[in-house]
Amino acid sequence: MDLNSDLGEGFGQWTLGDDDALLGVVTSANVACGFHASDAAIMARVCDKAVASGVAIGAQVGYRDLPGFGRRFIDMEPEALTADVVYQVGALQAFARIAGDRVRYVKPHGALYNAIVHHEEQAAAVVAAVVALDPTLPVLGLPGSAWLRLAAEAGLTVVHEAFADRAYTPEGTLVSRRLPGAVLHDPAEIAARCVAMAAGEPVRDVEGGELTLTPGSICVHGDTPGAVGIARQVRAALTAAGVTLTPFATA
Repeated sequence: MDLNSDLGEGFGQWTLGDDDALLGVVTSANVACGFHASDAAIMARVCDKAVASGVAIGAQVGYRDLPGFGRRFIDMEPEALTADVVYQVGALQAFARIAGDRVRYVKPHGALYNAIVHHEEQAAAVVAAVVALDPTLPVLGLPGSAWLRLAAEAGLTVVHEAFADRAYTPEGTLVSRRLPGAVLHDPAEIAARCVAMAAGEPVRDVEGGELTLTPGSICVHGDTPGAVGIARQVRAALTAAGVTLTPFATA
């Protein structure tokens, strides 16, 4: 099982989360590429630390929306969205190479991640960017999404993702952050859910029903209060359950 987290989400003098601590816990880092968060210095630092920690570097691409942290939908022309994704991955690729590695996968962020669950046109635009850049790059996303379906049809390697600290609808989509209970905070509950996910056992959806997820990677959000403690407890619980933690993108 892979354990990932969204990192590098500060900007200038503002910090968000504890990148260094999380890089000592996770196996893959979804590094912000400067559009929803991050800047050149932050990208360079996170890539350096990820390489030193043996953590796979992934490009977390999003809408150009620093004030909204990439959590607001933007109705973009497909060609413009494709170009923006290429731009972001290319920027992170430069810093990853300087650090001695490379970008190993692509994961959309925030509103873009949620939009391309159903938005066929934008999903196709992001797929087109990855295909044009490097069709060997795996892509990470929500099972059942248009994004992963179109990526698979284009010949990309798709990896199903589950979220340690987010509530799910009965349909397997994420509960909107605008609704109560969308983000989970109890480390013990979150860890137990992750063990169940890794074992292919059901977890409770927001309505109390059973939902079975089969992820190749589990995400612990770096901006959740207590994220480092949660991530450590998740890792400890998975390890105790006999789950081997390793990056999904190693080639």
